[in-house]
Amino acid sequence: MSQSLYVQGSLFEDDYLIRTLGALAHSADVALTELVANAWDAGASCVDITIPSERGERLIIQDDGIGLSKEEFHNRWMKLGYNRIKHQGNKVIFPKGRTGTRMAYGRNGIGRHGLLCFNNEYVVITESTKNKATFIISTLNESQPFVLKSETEVPSNGHGTRLEVVADRNLPNPDRILEVLSARFLHDPQFVVIINGKSVPLEEHSGLINSTDIKVDSVSLKLHFIDSQKAARTTIYQGIAFWQGGRLVGEPTWILGSEAVIDGRTRFAKRYTVVVKTDDLAEYILEDWTGFKKSDMMEKIYTSVAEYVNDMFRQLAKENLEETKQQVKREFGDHVKDLSPLGQYEVDEAIEVITLNHPTARPEVVSLAIEAVINLEKTRTGKELLKKLSVLSEEDIAGLNKLLDQWTIKDALCVLDEIDGRISVIEAIRKLSSDKDIDELQILHPLITEARWLFGPEYDSPEYVSNKQLKTAVKDIFKIDLDSDDHKNRRRPDLLIKNEATWSVTGTESFDNDSSLSTLNKILLIELKRGGFKLTRGERNQAQGYVEDFINCGSIIGNPYIYAFVVGQEYGEKIQPIATVQNINKVEQGKVCITTYSQLVDTAEKRLFKLRDKLGERYEDISGMDLYRKTIQPKLGL
Repeated sequence: MSQSLYVQGSLFEDDYLIRTLGALAHSADVALTELVANAWDAGASCVDITIPSERGERLIIQDDGIGLSKEEFHNRWMKLGYNRIKHQGNKVIFPKGRTGTRMAYGRNGIGRHGLLCFNNEYVVITESTKNKATFIISTLNESQPFVLKSETEVPSNGHGTRLEVVADRNLPNPDRILEVLSARFLHDPQFVVIINGKSVPLEEHSGLINSTDIKVDSVSLKLHFIDSQKAARTTIYQGIAFWQGGRLVGEPTWILGSEAVIDGRTRFAKRYTVVVKTDDLAEYILEDWTGFKKSDMMEKIYTSVAEYVNDMFRQLAKENLEETKQQVKREFGDHVKDLSPLGQYEVDEAIEVITLNHPTARPEVVSLAIEAVINLEKTRTGKELLKKLSVLSEEDIAGLNKLLDQWTIKDALCVLDEIDGRISVIEAIRKLSSDKDIDELQILHPLITEARWLFGPEYDSPEYVSNKQLKTAVKDIFKIDLDSDDHKNRRRPDLLIKNEATWSVTGTESFDNDSSLSTLNKILLIELKRGGFKLTRGERNQAQGYVEDFINCGSIIGNPYIYAFVVGQEYGEKIQPIATVQNINKVEQGKVCITTYSQLVDTAEKRLFKLRDKLGERYEDISGMDLYRKTIQPKLGL
């Protein structure tokens, strides 16, 4: 006689799901933003929203996206915690006849529950694959968090999705929602949001601060500077967005070419958006519209746009100067009061100079600079300082004056030490990588490991193999006992000896939105061959096998993207240097890159703004081993 595997399953209150959704179920701004983001992910070009004037009437969201088949609806919409990246990847698929490149916003599928902000029951009508299906969803069920009450299907040749809900609660204000949504999706001109028959053209947006026409040679540009927070607390994208002929090129970013206009972490970067409209850049756009080709003309345009952006930030800083002064004085009030009238005047002047010349500096940097000025004012009669100043040349005095206007001494030393350390590492790689007698395990791999920022900024502070999931996977795949005495005694536990090469394995982590638990989101594998080694197709295939092993090892929770780099002195001309790896669902989950030491050095020089060229004489007479001893040995405790 068979026995039941359990006595009773879970029971659910009819408001269980709503209580777990947080702001999504209680804020119309958040709910409608998520639902419009779903239309974006469906490849829609237009979202038409009807918001009723009274409760009890229907709120309707209609898009012209790709829609869902009946099977897709069951597998995606009806699955709690649906993982879009795992099943669909992060690129948007457009309806037939429409082209473009978009990165999906959705990650865990929670946005579709936004309709529960307005009612416990709603209707989904979606057209795809020659059929139109209608579904009624409800949370009024004790055995399930939400259920499919009914479904029908009829033939159709259209595409898109229509959402209907009777708005019994949280009825939004149409004008307010229009401002919020237009601000959050402003970066793409080919994605239009209409509410009750209205849309907001860029030129009429409430957050528009300035519009300026500039000309770079024969190219005409119209630049719009927008304060996105005037309508919405946050935007989905911030940065500079280029529109060519009414179409977005790439994604908004504060990086133009190889240089950042401002630090993306600053309050300015997170608040403002710049749109550059033109019809004159078609010939400079990459075929897939992901960015611009490298050219002298684009460098000129980047320079002009950067100058405009910095001028606007300086103007904003000037308008808020008095507020900034009061804020700084509140922070250092007692210290400023103790200064002489002349000292207080000069601190006031320093605040103005720093604020206007560096409007995008982070608050903590400004505070450090002002604190240094105050401390200098306190020691104006210090004999040691006067003695040092008395022996400086006119050129050094001018340089020191400029330095103190813009930096604290502490900050300057910190930056100079960091630059010196990074250039020293790259110079050591340059001088030692071609030497066949150099031990790659003891010398080259620690240098490459120290320069992990070459492969992406997220690896700048790696956690090595301390992550237990990654450690287990490394043991299984590389067949190496990381807990053995031999391995424990090595000074670099992140390095693995394997045949004629060494490997390092690094994982970066993030918190999963659904479980709030830490999971691996990226894995970086670096295989380093001995100096003078020529890479073949065999090395690439071996690395690809390791990537596949990590994808399918079963030891890692989540779906981290895996980057593998194989580094040698050179590689054969017939080898394809980049290969992608897909999982069993045909979703790209890894990449293998064949590269050379010289390519890494070239990349490093560009990431360091070619400072090595400007400071080359400083390192010319220092041998590669001396640079290694200077930068790596202290960190190994040697």
